[in-house]
Amino acid sequence: MPEVLILDSREDSNRKLTAVLYALYALGWFTFITAIAALIVNYIKLDEVRGTWLESHFRWQMRSFWFGMLWAGLLIAFVVVTLGVGAFVAWIPHGVLMVWLLYRIVRGWLNLNDGKPMYPAMPL
Repeated sequence: MPEVLILDSREDSNRKLTAVLYALYALGWFTFITAIAALIVNYIKLDEVRGTWLESHFRWQMRSFWFGMLWAGLLIAFVVVTLGVGAFVAWIPHGVLMVWLLYRIVRGWLNLNDGKPMYPAMPL
């Protein structure tokens, strides 16, 4: 019985941590440093959640960050290559990127609160 309590305690702790990480990613809209801090914690704690349903949330968070960085980098490159003229139209895809990131944070947070993994199990 104590082993079950330890596992439940560890899962509860990791679930709370995952919620905090979603909050840090959400704050990343205002201060990018919190998103970087969340990413670092994701990588440090990944082994603790490996093999659990929370691993899917960690992967979801990390992919959201890296794909967001990829698209932001492409937007910056576009503005630089067009010698700043692209800034007049770059705000449109930038807005789409921000909405996409917000969607990823909200969807992840809702699934976490419902106790659901981000990626449903694939049938064999």
